[in-house]
Amino acid sequence: MKAMIRILAAALSGAVAMGAALAQTDNWPQKPVTLIVPFAAGGGTDAFARPFAAWLETKVGQRVIIENKAGAGGTVGASAAAKAAPDGHTFFIGAAHHAIAPGLYPKLDYAIDKDFEPVGVLAVVPQVIVVNPEKVKAKTLAALIAEIKAQPGKLNFGSAGHGTTHHLAGELFKLVTKTEISHVPYRGAGPAMQDLVAGHIEIMFDGLGSSAERITGGQLRALAVADARRSELLPEVPTAGEAGVAGYEVST
Repeated sequence: MKAMIRILAAALSGAVAMGAALAQTDNWPQKPVTLIVPFAAGGGTDAFARPFAAWLETKVGQRVIIENKAGAGGTVGASAAAKAAPDGHTFFIGAAHHAIAPGLYPKLDYAIDKDFEPVGVLAVVPQVIVVNPEKVKAKTLAALIAEIKAQPGKLNFGSAGHGTTHHLAGELFKLVTKTEISHVPYRGAGPAMQDLVAGHIEIMFDGLGSSAERITGGQLRALAVADARRSELLPEVPTAGEAGVAGYEVST
């Protein structure tokens, strides 16, 4: 929990200037503000949106409501946000995969670069390779790679949906390690994480924000952080490069 609080505090500190500027805008907000999160509750995007919403309420004097609209790799929520009245009372908590979505979903009814106005960056979060400790024997990344190669296609990794950073992090891992694991898409990282903890899938390439508490609590085993440097929150977990997979860096 302490690790989660530190991550969220760091993210929110970057949003203070944005919130202060919004609070000073004349006659805004005139009604409750909605934050659309395009994934199910409990995932990485949701984990940052909720404390941000609580903080923003204290700055603007109106309710800030989270709406989770999951599906199709986050594009269902993005579509809903694009159609909302452009009156400054609906915000969209997007992530890197929304720049990827047009390549996977050619018939989107919105354009991320035309139908949205960027407001600010809430957080930059590295991915972490985590496994269910009851289902995977490996305690190092090298051992996991060996375990996968011994049974190609048998182990599964979950993601927040097709085209999300979780999915692409897994596909990149397969490419650089020359391994085969099966992809299981969900309607958000939250449901995928629930199945990982329950043992229905074995591996996730998750954002550190939503995994940190379960790692420190022993529900998950972290094998490597997909970053150039170790995380201050999990200093004992090596980077992917230190663990033998050079150049494997993924963040959202």
